[in-house]
Amino acid sequence: MDSISLLTIISIAFLGSFGHCIGMCGGIVVAYSTIKIEPKSSKVSKTVAHLLYNFGRVFTYTILGLLFGWVGGVVVFSNNANGILLIIAGIAMILAGLSLMGKIKFLTIIEHSISSSSFYKKSFQEILHSKSNASFFILGMLNGLLPCGFVYFFAITAASTASPLYGALVMFIFGVSTMPAMFSLGFLSSLASATSFRNMMMSLSSVAVILYGTFTIYNGYTYIANPQKTILDCHKS
Repeated sequence: MDSISLLTIISIAFLGSFGHCIGMCGGIVVAYSTIKIEPKSSKVSKTVAHLLYNFGRVFTYTILGLLFGWVGGVVVFSNNANGILLIIAGIAMILAGLSLMGKIKFLTIIEHSISSSSFYKKSFQEILHSKSNASFFILGMLNGLLPCGFVYFFAITAASTASPLYGALVMFIFGVSTMPAMFSLGFLSSLASATSFRNMMMSLSSVAVILYGTFTIYNGYTYIANPQKTILDCHKS
């Protein structure tokens, strides 16, 4: 995977985490910070708890990336198919960017309700009220399964790599890049209500998503136009 793609993924994830992620998951972070962490706990104890929660999210995202990358690799059989997959992914990214801007309801439409299942709710409540360190990691894993349009965007990106390794890498980088915002939120709950700051970061990430989607469509076109190109060419350093 080239350095431009990596930098783009990091930028989009980092900027978007201060807008979309805090808005979507801020309530969960504030809830576990209030319920699971004792006010008198040391800073070290609190830091470990927040890190474990975030590591849990990153672990889930990485596994999802591996699966989506594998699926992308299975469905790609020819150079034309490579190009078509990338063009579809690019179009979906542009739609996701417009949705993040609030122009359309693309992400809202594709989000499903896994979080409304009785099994998920029961598991979530049990973990939320547990005080063990492991429960923070598990809570993060469950959080990683919540329906989220921003995660879907990166899952599409992972699938477009047509590789379990690169797909896992995309989602791992995404997860790590969102950690600063979510970790900070654990200590500064006021971030969740800083509407103007969140909107600014959301706008920046939306533009980055649209530009990356356009770049992905161009990559798809080059696969179709150049019969000699392979999916590996996109990932060489």
